[in-house]
Amino acid sequence: MKANSDYDIIVIGAGHAGCEAALAAARMGFSTAIFTMSLDTIGQMSCNPAIGGLAKSHLVKEIDALGGEMAKITDLAGIQFKVLNKSKGPAVWATRVQADRALYRKYMREALEAQAGLDIKQESVEEILIDENKVCGVSTNEQAYRSKAVIIATGTFLNGLIHIGLENSPAGRIGEPPSINLSKSLHELGFKIGRLKTGTPPRLDAKSIDFSVMEVQNGDVPPPPMSLFTKEITNPQLPCYMTYTNEHTHQAILDNLKYSPLYSGIIKGIGPRYCPSIEDKVVRFKDKPRHQIFLEPEGLDTDEYYANGISTSLPREAQIIFVRTIKGLENAEIRKFGYAIEYDFVYPTQLNPTLETKLIEGLFLAGQINGTSGYEEAAAQGLMAGINAALKLKNKAPLIPGRHEAYVGVLIDDLVTKGTEEPYRMFTSRAEYRLLLRQDNADLRLMQKGYDLGLINNEQYDSFLRKKEAVGKEMKRIKSTRVKPQIINPILGKLGGPPVKEDVSLYQLLKRPEVKYYNIAEVSPANNGISQDVINQVELQTKYKGYIDRQAEQAEKFKKVEEKSIPEGFVYRGINGLSKEIVEKLEEIRPLNLGQASRIPGVTPAAISLLMVAVAREGRSK
Repeated sequence: MKANSDYDIIVIGAGHAGCEAALAAARMGFSTAIFTMSLDTIGQMSCNPAIGGLAKSHLVKEIDALGGEMAKITDLAGIQFKVLNKSKGPAVWATRVQADRALYRKYMREALEAQAGLDIKQESVEEILIDENKVCGVSTNEQAYRSKAVIIATGTFLNGLIHIGLENSPAGRIGEPPSINLSKSLHELGFKIGRLKTGTPPRLDAKSIDFSVMEVQNGDVPPPPMSLFTKEITNPQLPCYMTYTNEHTHQAILDNLKYSPLYSGIIKGIGPRYCPSIEDKVVRFKDKPRHQIFLEPEGLDTDEYYANGISTSLPREAQIIFVRTIKGLENAEIRKFGYAIEYDFVYPTQLNPTLETKLIEGLFLAGQINGTSGYEEAAAQGLMAGINAALKLKNKAPLIPGRHEAYVGVLIDDLVTKGTEEPYRMFTSRAEYRLLLRQDNADLRLMQKGYDLGLINNEQYDSFLRKKEAVGKEMKRIKSTRVKPQIINPILGKLGGPPVKEDVSLYQLLKRPEVKYYNIAEVSPANNGISQDVINQVELQTKYKGYIDRQAEQAEKFKKVEEKSIPEGFVYRGINGLSKEIVEKLEEIRPLNLGQASRIPGVTPAAISLLMVAVAREGRSK
């Protein structure tokens, strides 16, 4: 087929990964096209109407600091904002935002349409075009398009199959056709492909819900924005509600288990361990008398509520029965039934840390096609794929954040080094240096990189520099400013802390657990005032300095090992002491450095020692 359109970069799929990839590529100066089966589902929130949450908000803040779009759109569409885990340490603080689905789609589509150098195509991509193991374009159901790089971000659409009870039908999302031929094309190119499963709960009509018997879950006041660049949240804010399953719910589910595609063997794909269906919860946790359900509003102009916690693929009749056993849902009307979906994914160990495939040069994969779950994980990969595709075309070094630099670095390293057999979800526990990788300091860690890439504009960068300078000045001021006992002791007495006997610096006072920044500001306010964002940084850096310094020292030691690179094409066979199994794993992953090699499952510390000697020997010989 003759091509009649050329682009530098083509993106397949306009979900969270695809949108970030396309915007990044276009903003870095490359002619870009994004393909979607429907213009109306650009930026669609296929599952829960929320962005952020535990560990996931860290990714969103990092996307924001690097110049991505997700956090800004979240603030425009947000209808409830809440910081979780405030009673715990700052490493696990996490912002979660309920979003209006329709507004999220609207604003994301507007961002794509307004982006110079980006074309949006409503066509189905059927085949990846290859010339001598190098991507050269795509073929759609209408024509062929040439390009220098292609990013596949197809979500759950590859060979998607939806299950409701014992019925199933091909679909990428409910009511939308799957991508069959593209999956076939990847298989024919030689990629190892697996099968995963995810699910969604029923959506309920608000008019049929008795909210008065449920626990109200309000957001924070004022709403804390997700983006560093948002000054104020202007949308009306809505509450969520919490209720619980009970023994009658569980019995109704068990009575209908024989109709579950999950338990009847119809579904072959592996589901998410950390977000199980309600059938899974009831079977696996038999001694648990109840499970939480959060009723989340789908938007400002709809009466639809998302029943978070009861994801199911039971038949429609069974869903009606068990939903109506739940307190407050006795008369609930289901607008959309829950379902499970199976889809193809590419085993991510077939990728380089840039998210470019090892098999085909110029072909990048991002999002659920790599075995992840969640909007945030997808968007982070999309941004990195877009950035690295652009850097490749510029003949510049790729951007590969280390595990000590960003959660997105942890995410991608886990995928390409360890692989996954189940939908991968980000947790704070996956990050070794999580006190360094807080959501509040994403800009301090990554915005310089975003600016250097051209994704952060001058106005945003100047604002960042002013904040950085303000934090430095205030840290210097509180260390040099001392107060007398007679001034500070009355305040310490009210706080229940021991008095001081001599002059003490504001810094030493702020290190005390009972003292907050506003307490020291009572006796010595900052000149001309400072923003809340700066205050938060000063307080965190002061109170947690010992822990932060210790992790920074550990990260520096880690970096020295990580930076010992393994030459491209290094020959592992013939290294005395390496088992055949370890050699095969090293040849499959092709680690960039000793740090990555050490994280490959099954590669022992002894093997790393042998590898270190062999790499050093080759370096000396050259």
